[in-house]
Amino acid sequence: MLENLKTALLLGIMSILLVIICGFIGAVLNFGRVGILIGLLFAIIMNFVSYFYSDKIALSSYNAKLVSEQESPNLHRIVSDLAKNANIKKPKVAIIQSNDPNAFATGRNQNNAVVAVTTGLLQMLNEDELRGVLSHELGHIRNKDILISSVAATIAGIIVAIADWGRFATIFSDDDTSTLIGTLLIAILAPIAATIIQLAISRNREYKADAVGAEICGNPLALASALRKIEFGTIQHPMSNAKSTDAHMFIMNPFGNASSKIKNLFSTHPSTADRIKRLENMVGN
Repeated sequence: MLENLKTALLLGIMSILLVIICGFIGAVLNFGRVGILIGLLFAIIMNFVSYFYSDKIALSSYNAKLVSEQESPNLHRIVSDLAKNANIKKPKVAIIQSNDPNAFATGRNQNNAVVAVTTGLLQMLNEDELRGVLSHELGHIRNKDILISSVAATIAGIIVAIADWGRFATIFSDDDTSTLIGTLLIAILAPIAATIIQLAISRNREYKADAVGAEICGNPLALASALRKIEFGTIQHPMSNAKSTDAHMFIMNPFGNASSKIKNLFSTHPSTADRIKRLENMVGN
């Protein structure tokens, strides 16, 4: 519940930020409103195309192969069992040929959902740990995190598009210096703030998926153990074809987690130590 409230609050702040930047820049622009509308429309189209085709885009980007029950009976058995525990429709299952131990879920709803795991993950984890990881990914599906991240990305994209036009338009504006400076600062700082908030939403959804995943598999410590192994494995075998724009999808950032509070502001995932501590506290409580 707390993570859901945090996500709602952050989305609300992003919306307010969007209104503020539109107000500032709208006061300055006399000719750029059409350009802003074009940028806004482009941002919406790009993000919703990504949303509706997220499963195909993600699987194609990492050469993930959908596998049948005959090809991977054990993996299907575990996913089927956990999907029943989660009270959701069983997602499709895919395997990625990579030494990096990682996993992600994609798809805009339960009918389109896919859970993908790397061969490195299957080799590194025991069954209890694998159940923990798959439960985390099913938690993302049950929590509708693809939709939430798409909404956050859309708002952030609109803010960036409007800010770009705003910075350009101030060059040709004849308003007084103080108004121009204020608008320019807003146009520079708003995209940074939007990005920080978008990443904060991503981190909150990871905490939420950890908690729900621990409930689905019934073993928080198994997921905690898996996170320790995965963090070590991503350092030893980084995913060479990973994209920074996709980092939020994975159970562990394929580029490594933040090592300081400042860096954490720009990280898609919470620190592994914090995630493990929360999972251990679930057992204590």
